[in-house]
Amino acid sequence: MPERFKLLQSRLGYHFRNQALLLEALTHPSYLQDHPEAAPHNQRLEYLGDSVLQLVLTEALYHEFVHEREGVLSRRRAMLSKGGFLTKMARELGIEAALRLSKSEEETGGRGRASIMEDAFEAIVGAVYLDSDFATARERVLKWYGPLANHLGSSEEAENPKGRLQELIQPEHGNNAIRYEVTATSGPRHAREYAVAVYLNDRALGTGSGPSKKLAEEAAARAALATLQAGIEETED
Repeated sequence: MPERFKLLQSRLGYHFRNQALLLEALTHPSYLQDHPEAAPHNQRLEYLGDSVLQLVLTEALYHEFVHEREGVLSRRRAMLSKGGFLTKMARELGIEAALRLSKSEEETGGRGRASIMEDAFEAIVGAVYLDSDFATARERVLKWYGPLANHLGSSEEAENPKGRLQELIQPEHGNNAIRYEVTATSGPRHAREYAVAVYLNDRALGTGSGPSKKLAEEAAARAALATLQAGIEETED
């Protein structure tokens, strides 16, 4: 077994009883162009691993966020299982160094390609599941992820600041306490700049600007989240 595969298993914290499953998980379809005898490639394992990953995250989120509705849980699961996030996980685990690619794929930057690393990560999950059982796969996945809430806080605020702000305000103030108001517009029609303020009832929480009302509202929501977080930290001190 080449050293790079031993190193990957060390970083995964899992040693495969069936090493063929590990090789399959790391074999990109292009590799078979140069090495047809190396079949199969990792697409079937990726299909299986995607389902295992979805169940692991669904169960973990269900138990960790006991007061959240299914819509919020679904959005959080999507954040944790989307391509960009899985690519980041694959890089942290060192999967890219162990991938088996064709010469042409290697020469065109395939080793660092996000879609290839995403598929390989899911294939690894599927391979661990087949090599052991669901409990072991769940334990490994959650170990790789670490505390889910730590990932979600920054991701939700970055991708959906208005939704995150609404979630924070709604339990205490209700659904209609947040409002956004355009305070100024500037620039020619083809290059408008909007300034927006967000209010909690009559209290201004934050302001933002952007080339559209939507982007300006998102910027204002991010500012409001920062204001609320600063208030929480002052209270804790």
